[in-house]
Amino acid sequence: MAQAFLSSFDSTLDVFSAGTNPAEKLNLMAIAVMKEVNINLEGYYPKDVKLYLNEPWDYVITVCNGANEICPMFYGNVKHRLHFGFDDPARVTGNVEYVMGEFRRIRDEIKNKFFSFYENEIKKVQELSQCSCDDK
Repeated sequence: MAQAFLSSFDSTLDVFSAGTNPAEKLNLMAIAVMKEVNINLEGYYPKDVKLYLNEPWDYVITVCNGANEICPMFYGNVKHRLHFGFDDPARVTGNVEYVMGEFRRIRDEIKNKFFSFYENEIKKVQELSQCSCDDK
């Protein structure tokens, strides 16, 4: 969900997502709640973080509670390593209505946190890099 939201805020960003223990396929409830906010997860699939360990990154962001502690070290050039902890909706148990409600709650938390991150960090860095610093 985080990758899809961040990509939706700015199509020029290169955003990748991976997990320490990726599922075989996307969670159907995640697909459903993202569709509710007009984001189609078609083409997305779970990937292992090992694919990206030696790559250079502007940001490496862990998102699931506990992921920050178990995430392997990135050996590539990482400018910023951040942790935004969210409950893992795939671990929620209960009846369908409750689980869907939790998926929606966590989806909205992810959207709000990543929109704030985009507005207050990424967008400002982009604006500074595009600045014609002739005004001295």
